[in-house]
Amino acid sequence: MGMLLLLIGLAIFFGVHALRIPGEHWRDALVNKLGMTRYKGLYTAVAIAGFVIMVVGYGQARLDPVFVWNPPAAMRHIAALLMLFSMILLAATYVPGNHIKAKLQHPTTLSVKVWALAHLLANGTLADMVLFGTFLAWAVMVFKSARKRPGRASEVPLSKIGTLMTVVVGVLGWLVFAAWLHVYLIGVSPFAR
Repeated sequence: MGMLLLLIGLAIFFGVHALRIPGEHWRDALVNKLGMTRYKGLYTAVAIAGFVIMVVGYGQARLDPVFVWNPPAAMRHIAALLMLFSMILLAATYVPGNHIKAKLQHPTTLSVKVWALAHLLANGTLADMVLFGTFLAWAVMVFKSARKRPGRASEVPLSKIGTLMTVVVGVLGWLVFAAWLHVYLIGVSPFAR
């Protein structure tokens, strides 16, 4: 039952998030039909529902795991390093005036790609393969699609301070998540043996 819920949740969550992959016309048609406010409300409600179903399904699937492979201990260390880069990329999305976002244009999507890859390397159950593999495939498609759209110029002047703050925020976020939040939210220590 857990795997079925995971698959349903992933289909709903990524179904709504994939509207822009084939092109802007799908999203634009829905916005024209519903209006921006109703479109955003419906989009958010469907995404949250899919996310909740996905989380519940993944949690249930973890209770009765089907092992695909047994990752070597070194993979946890590689995953931890990759997660550091993922957190810096995520910070680049929100810290204004940083060169990382200006150069990469889509740091959130790149952050998801690195996050998913890290978790695929460090986990070996079927539920992990399905969950993180789907996130990785989605991020690859979205990044490719997003690169075709014209980029927006930064409204804030780029600065070395903005870039430094991005790295500092990313490193601090990584430390807090690795040392405390991952265990609290997920129930697994990234550095457990």
